[in-house]
Amino acid sequence: MKKIEAIIKPFKLEEVKESLDAVGIKGITVSEVKGFGRQKGHTELYRGAEYVVDFLPKIKLEIVLSDDLVEKAVEAIIGAARTGRIGDGKIFILPMDDVIRIRTGERGDEAF
Repeated sequence: MKKIEAIIKPFKLEEVKESLDAVGIKGITVSEVKGFGRQKGHTELYRGAEYVVDFLPKIKLEIVLSDDLVEKAVEAIIGAARTGRIGDGKIFILPMDDVIRIRTGERGDEAF
């Protein structure tokens, strides 16, 4: 089992969700987050005052899935989230020791 964490641009969420659904990924967790990488922040003007926006709004997706679906999920995320411009995001793939469904107590692949 693996856990995929993907940071994407907010306006790409619906496309990524549809793309993941098309390859058979049904469960994802979505969080609104803020951050920056190479994209850095930018300067904005508000009521005549200039200020720096250091942290940009992003979406964080978390997906736990079996090893055989990882590459399909990664390809789906890249295909839907890529704009070709700086700030498209990152994908992290982490090992997952165990998953437990609280309601039934099922573990591992049965808990999906």
